[in-house]
Amino acid sequence: MGSALAARLPDPVQWNRNRGVTLTAALSRATGPIVVCLFDHHSVHDVLDPVAADLAGRPVINLTTTTPAESRELAGWAAGHGIPFLDGAILAVPEMIGGPGSSIFYSGEQSVFDSQRDLLDRWGESVFLGASAGRAALFDMAMLTGMYTMFGGFLHGAAMLAAEGVPVTEFARRQVPFLAAMTGGLTDYATTVDNRDYAGAGQQSLRFTGTALAALLRATTEQGVPPGLLQPVHDLVARQIEAGHGDLGTARIFEELRSAR
Repeated sequence: MGSALAARLPDPVQWNRNRGVTLTAALSRATGPIVVCLFDHHSVHDVLDPVAADLAGRPVINLTTTTPAESRELAGWAAGHGIPFLDGAILAVPEMIGGPGSSIFYSGEQSVFDSQRDLLDRWGESVFLGASAGRAALFDMAMLTGMYTMFGGFLHGAAMLAAEGVPVTEFARRQVPFLAAMTGGLTDYATTVDNRDYAGAGQQSLRFTGTALAALLRATTEQGVPPGLLQPVHDLVARQIEAGHGDLGTARIFEELRSAR
């Protein structure tokens, strides 16, 4: 990803720990902001802690995937060293950088976002989500949760069909448009949850969803596929029904999932 980001810049000063050039030397040649795209949160500290004094007053843009708490910790560390800091979350694969569909969320110091906008826009759509440094990472983690569970569900279904010799490509040809149509319902779910209106007309009840999930578990077992992916969702719905909410909309599972904070 770091190489893909650098490739969209006109004349970047790049540093790689494996190239035999010290970071201090690279920093002495660079005049623009410092963009960090490394393996994880610990990698960022491993690289930047030794040169913190050299970074004072210079904008640092972190594009390493971190959790919200890790992003906030980095922002606090940067503030303690007088480093203007902006945290980013990349919603793209390396091949998409700079092209259609590439988007990067940012949060932290808006002055860095505003002053570096020409740079940021080279990589994709730049979206500023506010001064809380962990907000971009939070959106990233939340969106990736939906992506990975979707991938898992697709592969689960593919495994069910594979038991009958159906190629996964045939399944994908039918599943892709179906899932695309289903995502249109997310806005209705969002309105329902924001309004806490789980008794509104037109909602699929928890009881109906529980029956459907029970059937899916039986079919899964019949096809010889482990039920571990579906079981937690089934159990979540079952607990809602047992608590007396069976006639309410399925979106009510949000109430059990949401943080107590």
